[in-house]
Amino acid sequence: MNISEAIKGRISVRSYLDKPVSKEVLTSVLDTARWAPSGTNTQPWKVVVVQGEKKQAISDAFLAANKAGLETNPDYAYYPEKWQEPFKQRRFECGMDLYKALDIGREDKEKRLAASLANYQFFGAPVSLFFFIDKVMGKGSWFDMGMFLQSVMLAAREHGLGTCPQASTSDYPDIVREITGVSDQYSLICGLSLGYPDESKPVNQYRTRREPVEAFTSWLE
Repeated sequence: MNISEAIKGRISVRSYLDKPVSKEVLTSVLDTARWAPSGTNTQPWKVVVVQGEKKQAISDAFLAANKAGLETNPDYAYYPEKWQEPFKQRRFECGMDLYKALDIGREDKEKRLAASLANYQFFGAPVSLFFFIDKVMGKGSWFDMGMFLQSVMLAAREHGLGTCPQASTSDYPDIVREITGVSDQYSLICGLSLGYPDESKPVNQYRTRREPVEAFTSWLE
């Protein structure tokens, strides 16, 4: 697989096979990703790999918090307070395309809720990686974390693995820190579901839309 194929073929996988991922494979993925660039080589990433009972404990705690109506309290604001175009329309199209792939009607509130809560169940993935950053670091280091996260996702593809980066799994960061034993000195950026994709599921066959190069590029000479 060449670099272009790895980038263009990456999708957010939302259904996984019931197949474990070995520690050797996970180590290889992270060993590749650690070469991602970072400002002055600060390498600000901290990763916790969660499987088995610990992963289930986090999932159960997420679902219980949601059921109890506990307000989410992520360590940062992922989305704007007020949506504006063209971002509002792109977000809407993304949601509609996803619901179509899941065969969920616009008025089917029960299925929509189930689809939302699937985030807290890691879409059935056998592995979840949680990405943290020390709170002393500035915004530039968050940029570094994005490059590292992308490197993890691309390295995973070499092993036939699929991934789904999930800001939703940072909705209750205190839950994650408590169960993983990570100090509150660290901000939780996101989780990343990882495993072998179930290619038979329609949700893994649809693609989100992308703007052409001309729409976001200016050429100056």
